[in-house]
Amino acid sequence: MPSDMDRRPARAKGFLRAAADFLWPPRSLVSGQRGVGKGPLAPEEFGQIHFLTGPVGETCGSPFDFDLGLGAVCAPCIARPPRWDRARAAMVYDAASRRPVLDLKRSGRRDGLATLAGWMVQSGRDLVAEADLIVPVPLHFARLARRGFNQSAWLGQAICRMSGTPILVDAIKRTRRTPSQAGLSARQRRRNVAGAFTVRKPAVARISGRRVLLVDDVLTTGATLSACTRALKQAGAANVDVLVLARVVRETDVTI
Repeated sequence: MPSDMDRRPARAKGFLRAAADFLWPPRSLVSGQRGVGKGPLAPEEFGQIHFLTGPVGETCGSPFDFDLGLGAVCAPCIARPPRWDRARAAMVYDAASRRPVLDLKRSGRRDGLATLAGWMVQSGRDLVAEADLIVPVPLHFARLARRGFNQSAWLGQAICRMSGTPILVDAIKRTRRTPSQAGLSARQRRRNVAGAFTVRKPAVARISGRRVLLVDDVLTTGATLSACTRALKQAGAANVDVLVLARVVRETDVTI
């Protein structure tokens, strides 16, 4: 059994966390208000998030109204199979989840990062367990320099810490700066990112023959993820699975 001396560091950390929460109460990921609960969400806010814990399509991760069985594929994926092998999302991108997604994506808010990544690991636990390597979707260097961070890399690094799966942050290079995908149709998005990604030469040996987990913040039409998957498979990846924080279910209802 652990001795009192062994327990002291844990007690000290617990005391410091309690003191920090008292002085700087956690800020809600949904409302932005402080002190709404003991964690990053108040109970009623947690209930508003549409987590994708039920049956989903095997290849796209979109929710089904009822369970169609293991490995079921939705009609759109049968008609137009994605380039990747499987996809999972932690939650639906909608009015309730918009703030935590955009606070991370546009404002670089990191205090909820562990929570968000934990939701992703829970949703994609099989994909994470089977992956050899985590690769985040990159930003163009000019956009990265202006913004100062890549939210997809942050999510990938958090998943790496939780799972122990190695991450290669700079495996994919964005070869040209593309206009924002916001407001574009699915076809326009595909054209916008066509040929915009390549795997860096030093990363090819790490990727060849490996099962890659491609991480991004939001899946809308899948155009960016498809272009990244193509680059990874051209570099010899044996399998590419996609794990995102949120996915659009009815893309016409929202703009990212």
